[in-house]
Amino acid sequence: MGYSIGQVADAAGVTVRTLRHYDDIGLLTPSARTATGYRRYDDADLDRLQQILFYRELGFPLEDIAKILDDPDADALTHLRRQRELLRGRIDRLRAMVDAIELAMEARRVGVNLTPEERFEVFGDFDPDRYEAEAEERWGGTDAYRESQRRVASYTKEDWKRIKAEQEAIIRGFVEAMAAGVPAADARAMDLAERHRQSITDGFYECTVEIHRGLADLYVSDPRFTAAYDRAAEGLAQYVHDAILANADRQEGR
Repeated sequence: MGYSIGQVADAAGVTVRTLRHYDDIGLLTPSARTATGYRRYDDADLDRLQQILFYRELGFPLEDIAKILDDPDADALTHLRRQRELLRGRIDRLRAMVDAIELAMEARRVGVNLTPEERFEVFGDFDPDRYEAEAEERWGGTDAYRESQRRVASYTKEDWKRIKAEQEAIIRGFVEAMAAGVPAADARAMDLAERHRQSITDGFYECTVEIHRGLADLYVSDPRFTAAYDRAAEGLAQYVHDAILANADRQEGR
C-alpha cells in the first residue's frame, strides 16, 4: 500500500503542506492514490524526496531541482557526486563565516540602558543575558558581533520597541503568506525575506546574502529558533528558511 503523506512527512522532517506543494508543482508526484484519493508514496518516491531535500539544503530553487532530477543523462551516482562537490564547497564557505550570527544578536547584553521594568516590557520572558556567554564565546571575535555590540550599546527602550515591532510585522507577513498557500519561492515571500535581511542590517550589522543563508540554516538546525518560529505557525521555520534561500538566489541572480 505504500506510505501515507503523514508518514512521509514525519520520516523526512518536512510538513504535509510541503509535500502537497511538491505534488502541485509536479516535483514529487506520489506513485499511487487510494480509492478515496489519498496520496501513497513508494520507495522510489522516497528516494526522489531525499534528492529534493539534498538540493534544497544546498540552496537550489525548486524549479532547478526539477530540471536536475528529470535529466535523463543523470543517474543516482551522478547526483551523489554532484552533491558531494557542492557540499565540500559549502563547507569551505561556512568555515569562513558565522553560521549562527543571529543568536549573538538576540543574546547580546541589551539591558545597559533599560530598567528591569523596561526590559520586561520590551523582551517579556526572554532573557538576553542567559545567552551572553555562549554568544561571546562563539562569535566574540567576528566583525558582525563587534558591530552589533557597538550599535546596541546606545539603544534606548524606544529603539528596542521599534526593532521588535518591525520583526513582529515581518513574522506576521510570513504567517499570512504561508497560510494563504503562497510558495516560499514566490515574490511575496522573497520580498519578506529581503525585508528581514534589511532589518538586521539596519538594526545590528551588515547582513550579507551569505550570512542570511547561514541564518536560514540556523532556523531549522537550532531547536531554539525552530521552536520560536513554529510557535507563530507550525512549519514556519522551514517556510522562512526556504524563502530566505530563494531570495538569496534572486539577489545573486541565479
